[in-house]
Amino acid sequence: MSRQALGKGLDALLKQTREMVENPAAVAAPGNGNQVAKIAVSKIVPNRFQPRRIFNDEKLAELAQSIKEHGLTQPIVVVYDAGLDKYEIVVGERRFRASQLAGLTEIDAIIHKHLDDKQMCALALIENIQREDLNPIETALGYKSLMSKFYVTQTELAAYCGKSKAAVSNALRLLELPENIQQALQDGTITEGHGKALLMVTDAAKQAALFAKLQKSKMSVRQAEDAARALMVPAGKPVKAAKPVEITAFESDLQTALGTKVEVKCGKNPKKGTLVIHYHSLDELDNIAGRLKTKLL
Repeated sequence: MSRQALGKGLDALLKQTREMVENPAAVAAPGNGNQVAKIAVSKIVPNRFQPRRIFNDEKLAELAQSIKEHGLTQPIVVVYDAGLDKYEIVVGERRFRASQLAGLTEIDAIIHKHLDDKQMCALALIENIQREDLNPIETALGYKSLMSKFYVTQTELAAYCGKSKAAVSNALRLLELPENIQQALQDGTITEGHGKALLMVTDAAKQAALFAKLQKSKMSVRQAEDAARALMVPAGKPVKAAKPVEITAFESDLQTALGTKVEVKCGKNPKKGTLVIHYHSLDELDNIAGRLKTKLL
């Protein structure tokens, strides 16, 4: 199957997911082959491709209490697995788990007519990304899984998920960190910004030392970045000053707008510098040029 065809398939899935998340009634509208029904909770199983590995117990308890008081205000979406004689969740696993906690024996569900494994994987990832429910490692693993199953590039995936290519690339780089640091990112003991700072340190022993320091102190991301730079500078050589916050914010905004890495290189004269826009193919360059023309015209 061609990459173009896969891309169109993902684009359709993204539209479909938005409908499921924002307007479940549209998914269940007459004529599309789907059904709405009450299904026994015991007949429902989680999505095999669910990227979220950690469910907050406190938030689940709050949602369960709300369901007890007001009922399930939005149905989950499932697909029937004839082999298992079970309904597999497509969208709404948090609502399903909370309904279990609330003691429900049946749950309102939209039964989707058909989804293959690739579609299940894509929908599970994109739904969670749209809701921003995933921790950094879950997001990175979801990106990696989706790219390997659909053979799409980082640029294409960024466009489908509404992220910049730099954001996708930086997320995937977190998977290069040791398992203990990845676990800390999943537990929330350090942030994604701290993870990126640790990636700046290429020496394993120095990286481990900085990670230990991060765990013991309340170091900000900016402080972690400065510490990482200091570790990578040879003894006796002055540490290069960090970019002003305004410049870093400008880079981030432009990266989001153009969907690619952007760098502002400041000269000795603070009023002068160089703006560098990265691209990795002629197609990507055409895309950047088109975005620039749209912004300027």
